[in-house]
Amino acid sequence: MIKLDQFLKLVGIAPTGGQAKWLILDGAVKVNGVVETRRGKKLVAGDRITVEGKTYDVGQIVVDNSPS
Repeated sequence: MIKLDQFLKLVGIAPTGGQAKWLILDGAVKVNGVVETRRGKKLVAGDRITVEGKTYDVGQIVVDNSPS
Protein backbone atom coordinates (compact mmCIF):
# COMPACT_ATOMS: atom_id res chain seq x y z
CA MET A 1 0.00 0.00 0.00
CA ILE A 2 1.20 3.54 -0.82
CA LYS A 3 -0.39 6.97 -0.62
CA LEU A 4 -1.24 8.78 -3.84
CA ASP A 5 1.16 11.69 -3.27
CA GLN A 6 4.00 9.28 -2.45
CA PHE A 7 3.25 7.31 -5.60
CA LEU A 8 3.45 10.43 -7.77
CA LYS A 9 6.89 11.16 -6.31
CA LEU A 10 8.01 7.54 -6.74
CA VAL A 11 7.27 7.47 -10.46
CA GLY A 12 8.79 10.91 -11.01
CA ILE A 13 5.63 12.78 -11.94
CA ALA A 14 6.11 15.20 -9.05
CA PRO A 15 9.61 15.80 -7.66
CA THR A 16 8.23 17.13 -4.35
CA GLY A 17 5.29 16.47 -2.09
CA GLY A 18 4.09 20.04 -2.65
CA GLN A 19 3.96 19.57 -6.40
CA ALA A 20 2.14 16.25 -5.97
CA LYS A 21 -0.38 17.99 -3.73
CA TRP A 22 -1.16 20.65 -6.34
CA LEU A 23 -1.49 18.14 -9.17
CA ILE A 24 -4.00 16.20 -7.09
CA LEU A 25 -5.93 19.26 -5.89
CA ASP A 26 -6.10 20.60 -9.47
CA GLY A 27 -7.94 17.43 -10.54
CA ALA A 28 -5.11 16.30 -12.83
CA VAL A 29 -4.90 12.80 -11.33
CA LYS A 30 -7.32 9.92 -11.89
CA VAL A 31 -7.43 6.71 -9.88
CA ASN A 32 -9.15 3.90 -11.77
CA GLY A 33 -10.64 6.42 -14.19
CA VAL A 34 -12.08 8.75 -11.51
CA VAL A 35 -10.60 12.14 -10.57
CA GLU A 36 -9.07 11.86 -7.09
CA THR A 37 -8.48 14.96 -4.95
CA ARG A 38 -7.29 13.26 -1.75
CA ARG A 39 -3.51 13.15 -1.66
CA GLY A 40 -3.59 10.61 1.17
CA LYS A 41 -5.71 8.16 -0.85
CA LYS A 42 -4.29 4.71 -0.19
CA LEU A 43 -3.44 2.79 -3.33
CA VAL A 44 -3.22 -0.96 -3.64
CA ALA A 45 -1.96 -3.35 -6.30
CA GLY A 46 -4.36 -3.27 -9.22
CA ASP A 47 -5.12 0.46 -8.99
CA ARG A 48 -4.40 2.40 -12.15
CA ILE A 49 -3.25 6.02 -11.96
CA THR A 50 -3.61 8.36 -14.94
CA VAL A 51 -1.79 11.69 -15.13
CA GLU A 52 -1.27 13.79 -18.27
CA GLY A 53 -2.49 10.98 -20.50
CA LYS A 54 -0.10 8.37 -19.06
CA THR A 55 -1.39 5.43 -17.03
CA TYR A 56 0.58 3.63 -14.34
CA ASP A 57 -0.21 0.27 -12.71
CA VAL A 58 0.39 0.63 -8.96
CA GLY A 59 1.17 -3.04 -8.37
CA GLN A 60 3.77 -3.18 -11.11
CA ILE A 61 5.51 0.07 -10.06
CA VAL A 62 5.57 -0.60 -6.31
CA VAL A 63 6.82 -4.19 -6.72
CA ASP A 64 9.49 -3.14 -9.24
CA ASN A 65 10.79 -0.46 -6.84
CA SER A 66 10.73 -2.46 -3.59
CA PRO A 67 14.08 -3.30 -1.95
CA SER A 68 15.45 -6.78 -2.65
